[in-house]
Parts: sequence; structure tokens; C-alpha cells
Amino acid sequence: MTSTESEATRAWVLHPDIRDQDAAREPARALEEAVALAHALPGLEVVGSEIVRLPRPHPGALFGSGKIEELKARLEENEIGLVLIDGPVTPVQQRNLEKAWSCKLLDRTGLILEIFSDRAATREGVLQVEMAALSYQRTRLVRAWTHLERQRGGLGFVGGPGETQIEADRRAIDDQLVRLRRQLDKVVKTRSLHRAARAKVPFPIVALVGYTNAGKSTLFNRLTGAEVMAKDMLFATLDPTMRRVSLPHGGPDVILSDTVGFISDLPTELVAAFRATLEEVLSADLIVHVRDIAHPETEEQARDVEAILEGLKVSDATPRLEVWNKIDLLSSEEAGTVRARAARRPDVVVLSAVTGEGLAQFVDKATEALTAAQVDETIALSFEEGRKRAWLFEQGVVEAERQGEDGWELDLRWTARQKGAFGEL
Repeated sequence: MTSTESEATRAWVLHPDIRDQDAAREPARALEEAVALAHALPGLEVVGSEIVRLPRPHPGALFGSGKIEELKARLEENEIGLVLIDGPVTPVQQRNLEKAWSCKLLDRTGLILEIFSDRAATREGVLQVEMAALSYQRTRLVRAWTHLERQRGGLGFVGGPGETQIEADRRAIDDQLVRLRRQLDKVVKTRSLHRAARAKVPFPIVALVGYTNAGKSTLFNRLTGAEVMAKDMLFATLDPTMRRVSLPHGGPDVILSDTVGFISDLPTELVAAFRATLEEVLSADLIVHVRDIAHPETEEQARDVEAILEGLKVSDATPRLEVWNKIDLLSSEEAGTVRARAARRPDVVVLSAVTGEGLAQFVDKATEALTAAQVDETIALSFEEGRKRAWLFEQGVVEAERQGEDGWELDLRWTARQKGAFGEL
């Protein structure tokens, strides 16, 4: 949405609290996050928000007729142009609610896709968002929105096709998906060449992951001196940023990777679309899980991140380090409790990326984890495998070498990532 501030769309946020579903998160906190998501999309003015308690979702319109009428009066009174529903809404439910309320509607997936569309900056990020958006949009060609005129460009979630256009639009979307896939394949090949080039550099990769707005980009900037966008906003970072950095206090040179923030109920379209973006996490020598320890739902957020990492098939063998960030936002009593808990866990560092407190300890623990990740191994190479031998020396992993009649015997100290890259030579 590219509206100016004066033309901002007035929005209302609803969080359905469904009684017969096991709610992993407190409804008030979930609504707070949904409102933060809405604020992350330019051109919206969030006028109001509320929790709507439901015994069960109505298949045709999500809410019962009485609740729909009650909400309609509130929406009309506040001149609402867009309703954001924090949860899944079926195409039929969307059509019926938009008709009843005479305004546009986005569900959680649609809203996140809109934010990603607004923020993606690299060619790959843009292509992945477009593909995710088209896959989502394809499921919603059910004569929705025929009562509305098309009001803007963008991804088109809130404009729409006429009834006779459904099949034609579906074919057009499929054709566009094929074209985008071809373009993305070319971009991914370029990225794979970049990864291959990085594999030749004897620097371990440290990937920062975490819930959105946990402070990853602030920590990245603090360590690298870069100026990655770091705001108190959900999804401030979308495209991966990588920098070579010499860790202070005698730490090793590493490649530091800042990644897109995770979020609960991340749309399946985006998990698939951003898998390539998160490949730095899959090939990392150390994964640093940055947590907002001052957030009331920090434990729930941590579980969401771990679930997504598991879904991405990140190896359990990859060393992990937890950073409990934003300690500066806690009271002295709360901070003392947090530090006492962290002291009992060797894989946890407490710090403030804003003030720099705890940074030296983080560097020490990261260096220790990277060193521990290296294993000693002896391999034999024939004289015909001179290219592989040269690669090992470029990586700086050769501790000792002995030459025999048939080739070389090399004592190595290397990481799992380096061993995997060697296997692909």
C-alpha cells in the first residue's frame, strides 16, 4: 500500500479467540502482535482492535450473524476501510464478511504477504514474495470482491475477478508462477555460485536467527559496524545480509548472516518461499538464536523459532548459542533473575545489543562454540587429487601432511560445513 499518511486506510484488527482450539498464546498478547503487524504495513491507520470470543468458527462467515451485525455497526461508526483478522479466513468467509461489512478484509497470511511485498529489496526476495502471493491468491478465486471496485495495484488481495474470469485468472496465475519459477532458478544459481565462493574462504558462518523484532539486526550492526535497518518493528529485515567481521577480543574472522525474523503461524507459502533465503542457516557453523528476553511471551516465541528451524531441517549437530537480548529493558530485580537462570546454562549469553553490555562474553562463547565445532580427522588423497589437496590448504584446515608412494596423508581439523563442501568437490 503506497498511500500517503493523509490518505491512510482506517483499519480495525480482530483476533478470533476460538474456545474449542488449544490456544498456545494468550489472546491479549496475540492481539498485541497482530496490531504490531498492522503497524508494520505503510498506509494503514489502526483505529481500533478487539478480541472476538467464539465457541466455534462459523463455516460460512467465521462469526455468527449477531456478532457480524454488532461489528458492522462499530466498523461503520469508525469509517473502517480494511478489517484485519488475526487468523486464517477461508475464501468463502472472506467474501461473505466483505459483503456484510462493505469493506476490504485481510487475514493473517494476506497481511504478512503484504508486509513482505512492501519490504523485499533483493531480486530473489521480490520473486519469492510474488510467488508466495500468487500461490495464496490462487486459492481465493471464488467470486470474492465482485461487489468492490479495484482500488489499488500491488498484490491485488483486495481487488478481484468477476465470476466469469475465475478460470482465466487461474490460468494466468499458473503461467505467471511458471515464469517466476524460471527467473528464481536463475537467481538461485547465482546465489549458489556465491555460496561456493564463500566455501573457499576459511571463515566460519555464524547465522543470527530469532523471532521478529528480537534485536538481530541491532546485534548485527553492533558487531559489524554495518547499517542494516534496525527498527522496533516486525519484519524490519527481510533480505539476508552477510558481512565478514573480525570478532573483537581476539575472536576469529567470521561471516555473520542476519536473517528474516520468524513469527508464529508463519504462512506455509512463505516458509517454502523463504527456504532459499534461509540457506545460510542450513549451512552455518554456528546458529545464534537471539531472543527478546524482556518480552512477556519470550518462551512461546522461542518455541516458535525452534519449530521453524526443525521444519527447515536444520541439523541438530550444528552448534547453537542462545542470546538473551534486551536485558536493559528489565528492572534490576528481573535482570538479576534472568542472569541467575542464564548462569546455569553454558549455551546462553545475556546481553544488550543497544548498550553493548555482555558483548565480550558473547564473543568468547561464540569463539568457544566455533572451536568446539571442529573435529580432527585423517584422510588419504591420491596424487591425481591435487585440486582437493589445494582446496584443503586454502581452507586452512591441514594440521600436518605426509607423502607416501601413492599420494598424501593429511591430518585435518575442520567443521562439518567444510567437510560437506569438500565432499562436493
